[in-house]
Amino acid sequence: MARNLGPKHTRCRRYGVKLCDSVKCPVIRRPYPPGQHGPKGTSRLSEYGVQLAEKQKAKIIYGLLERQFENYFKKAIGKKGNTGLLLLQSLERRLDNVIYRLGFAATHSQARQFVGHGFILVNGKKVTIPSYNVDVNDEIGVANKPKIRAQIAERLKGQREAKSGWLSVETDKLAGKIARLPETEDVQQPLNMQLIVEYYSR
Repeated sequence: MARNLGPKHTRCRRYGVKLCDSVKCPVIRRPYPPGQHGPKGTSRLSEYGVQLAEKQKAKIIYGLLERQFENYFKKAIGKKGNTGLLLLQSLERRLDNVIYRLGFAATHSQARQFVGHGFILVNGKKVTIPSYNVDVNDEIGVANKPKIRAQIAERLKGQREAKSGWLSVETDKLAGKIARLPETEDVQQPLNMQLIVEYYSR
């Protein structure tokens, strides 16, 4: 699957918020747009510009391209319920995102790599599709790869729970479970899903 390989920190600084997984993200020290002449006065965005920026931030966080993200929205709007929440739940339930939220991987990119290389099991079966949507009660495990299991075990040392409340993790077994569907308050990301819905509803 295609993905955006552009400079991550430049995008964080463009929107003035930390969108990557790096603890050294420069936006923490320089919360202004990139440019060789330093901070300048910021122009006020139009309503469309605000909506577009929110959509772009979501794409960056979940590592999606435009068509992929649009497909998620089309599926969400075709279901009954809160479109913004349904969209968020679809994005959060991506297998690569779940691996990251469980704490198995340091970044979304590493989680995507783990899945693509066949290191992750869902209900005991190997799944190599990062966009695979997990369901409630699905069990996530790690394949019998000693080096990878040792790497994940080291990362989980001292961790008692997953990064998100809708997931549960058993660190001694290197396993996780989907306890329930995610809610808006479970996601610690700077996103306003309503603005994204308004963008696509123009």
